[in-house]
Amino acid sequence: MRVALDTNVLAYAEGLGDERRCGAAVQLIERLPTDQVVLPAQVLGELSRVLTGKAGRSTIQARAAVLGWADSFEVADSTWFAFQAALDLVVDHQIPMWDALILAVAAESHCRLLISEDIQGGFVWHGVTVVDPFAAEPSPMLTRLWASKS
Repeated sequence: MRVALDTNVLAYAEGLGDERRCGAAVQLIERLPTDQVVLPAQVLGELSRVLTGKAGRSTIQARAAVLGWADSFEVADSTWFAFQAALDLVVDHQIPMWDALILAVAAESHCRLLISEDIQGGFVWHGVTVVDPFAAEPSPMLTRLWASKS
């Protein structure tokens, strides 16, 4: 099962945020089957902005972190088709544009899950289910994904 990661998961894994979420993000990523993880390019751009803006890292440090994530997982570019779909998500579901683009790229990349706390958990669009990895009770789909790695 292919899965896309949102910026917040990577930011927490980089140590930005509360201890519980940071630890949970690292554990989550370690449990995912590496060959099934997709990073929308939009996520890496947002991560760079968060690392330099909120975390105060240098541009050199941010670049190293972004390239490290890109070396670890498949990166999916934003296409014009995905951008158009994102516009529809904004209008039809009131999802913020850049979150909508991440969801559209996940769908275009044949992902079944988008792991994010920014979009309502359980939201399904074009076969992609949004899962909040920090929810009190883990998603059954996420649990199955973890089991498939074992």
